[in-house]
Amino acid sequence: MSVHHEEDFLMGNQKTISRYQQNRQDEVDSAAVYQAMAEAESHPQLTEVYRRLAETESQHADFWAEKLREEGVETSDIQPMVRARTLAWLARRFGPAFILSTMRTGELIGGQGYASQPEARRSGLHVDERSHDRLLATIEEVPGRGAEGNVLVRLEGRHRATSGNALRAAVLGANDGLVSNLSLVMGVAGAALQSTTILITGLAGLIAGAGSMAMGEWLSVQSSRELYQHQIEVEAEELAEIPAEEKQELALIYEAKGVPKEQAEVLAAQLIADEETALNTLAREELGIDPEELGGSAWEAAGASFILFALGAIVPVLPFFFVTGRVAVGASLALSAFALFVIGAGITLLTGRNVLYSGLRQAGIGLGAAILTYGVGGLIGVTIAG
Repeated sequence: MSVHHEEDFLMGNQKTISRYQQNRQDEVDSAAVYQAMAEAESHPQLTEVYRRLAETESQHADFWAEKLREEGVETSDIQPMVRARTLAWLARRFGPAFILSTMRTGELIGGQGYASQPEARRSGLHVDERSHDRLLATIEEVPGRGAEGNVLVRLEGRHRATSGNALRAAVLGANDGLVSNLSLVMGVAGAALQSTTILITGLAGLIAGAGSMAMGEWLSVQSSRELYQHQIEVEAEELAEIPAEEKQELALIYEAKGVPKEQAEVLAAQLIADEETALNTLAREELGIDPEELGGSAWEAAGASFILFALGAIVPVLPFFFVTGRVAVGASLALSAFALFVIGAGITLLTGRNVLYSGLRQAGIGLGAAILTYGVGGLIGVTIAG
């Protein structure tokens, strides 16, 4: 081996050793924090979950210690770093929930890092880290609740979120169409163009804006569907390759929800016994995905966005179908102001704020944008005419 190649080999070997050492330190840190969370947790089921997470991380640390020994590196006990000791103190002082999101972020980053390391992938460490992320997400969502109460709370929360998101999308879609097209119409009107030109411009803005919104919504929903489908396919592969670990993961999730350990293990075993049922359950419980819906239809979302935007965008255009000149401009502003007030009032269903205040605020903002574009249009019209 040449001197140059030998140097490259030694450098690569040192990078591998450094990576093993860092992985081991990270696992020791996580184990220490989870152990502190277990000691600080008052809920018995969650105490057991945190304890088992600490055991898993300790096993991962042992795995990397063995890898270091295979490289000829002597290993001895190492202590958690300052950051881990700080998190452990915070967990004992303020409770595990205080650092839950921080630990979940760490598990997510750890899983992504292990996915690119061949040793971790062969040993399934990246699967464990991803499982921990999902488990912490379940705990973070409804910490410390009993099984029945937890399920009810989650269902109620989903219903509220679904209806709230639908209402929010409807309000914002109509508002976007109204404000953008009102500004466009007023900008053209400020340039002192003919009413027919303003009408054509407004209709063109309506079609262009609604089409753009529909395409954006289609891409968003379709991308989410494809991502969900990929996640389910990965879950199916793991279920086929490591069913025992998937069963343990599912049992831990049920324990995190408040189900006693014995019942959680029995329930997980029953579900895993049937492959189709197991995959559907894992998709719902671990990924939060309904395999039948996959986030809804992209075409329905696109159609709804198109219609909602168009409904808002048609409002400032309507007067120009019937009248012309300043009368049409004034009618467009008045009708748009009323529609903006209604939209602002509708927003109070989400915010709980005062109807009059929200309506007037929305109308003021929309009319302010329209007046601004009218003034800009006027300046452009004067410049062109001059």
